[in-house]
Amino acid sequence: MNMTKKRVLITGAAGFLGSHLCDRFIQEGYHVIGMDNLLTGNMKNIEHLFPLPSFEFYHHDVTKFVHVPGELDYILHFASPASPIDYLKMPIQTLKVGSLGTHNLLGLAKAKKARILVASTSEVYGDPLVHPQTEEYWGNVNPVGPRGVYDEAKRFMESITMAYHNFHGVETRIIRIFNTYGPRMRLDDGRALPAFMSQALTGQDLTVFGDGSQTRSFCYVDDLVEGIYRLLLSDYHLPVNIGNPSEISLLEFAEEIISLTGTQQKIIFQPLPKDDPKQRKPDITKAKELLGWEPKVSRQEGLKITYQYFKEALHK
Repeated sequence: MNMTKKRVLITGAAGFLGSHLCDRFIQEGYHVIGMDNLLTGNMKNIEHLFPLPSFEFYHHDVTKFVHVPGELDYILHFASPASPIDYLKMPIQTLKVGSLGTHNLLGLAKAKKARILVASTSEVYGDPLVHPQTEEYWGNVNPVGPRGVYDEAKRFMESITMAYHNFHGVETRIIRIFNTYGPRMRLDDGRALPAFMSQALTGQDLTVFGDGSQTRSFCYVDDLVEGIYRLLLSDYHLPVNIGNPSEISLLEFAEEIISLTGTQQKIIFQPLPKDDPKQRKPDITKAKELLGWEPKVSRQEGLKITYQYFKEALHK
């Protein structure tokens, strides 16, 4: 093994974001150790990396003790169910990976003197009362609502990460990720974009919850990965929003998907799920100032690539 390469551990490596991070770090010349328990991840996302000498994979659940032999320079903690369908189905695993999993990885970072970046979420803002959301906003979360298992797991993750930073001097980074999309998302993921695309591709009507006036801001995965990479290598330890501030209502978004796919479906309306956020838009002032980062890929461009991916995935 080439000992001169910096070594990075990526948890949730077989997931949507984790697999793109594995690609990026290998491209940047790192030795990548991927870890996943495959609860929601898929080996197909990383099978192209297995022949590479600079990639190794551990099938492991980070809520159990995590051991990685040898030196480690960086840890990126991306293990967690991330779509409402998954975390409503696996509420306890979601809470455990955010709490016990984060605790184990912070312990590993401390032991290895590695820098750790944890993947938090815009969901820490809950159903926000301020718009757009800045990092200083404390959020409006229902801890006992159905979504609380994800929101509170991530809020706890941020707290314990700061505690390790302040008490043990561990080098930590916290990213708050807003809606992201792109190839390797699961069609049955349950979030707006894959749901609309799979409905359009299979000839079903598109389901909009509520009146469709709730907004989301969609960031293409390559832009997000660039933001993560820059934040990891920066010297800033407080949370940073990474997302695309271009906001769109879900009704307009459904119409965009229909025109992109050239399908003739109708839009049908269903009741809004409990505690569903009405608005989502990141304030990315910090990312611009600290990291020189902002999204580059337009929604039009990103959706085309993603649609192509979903079309091929459906026929496999």
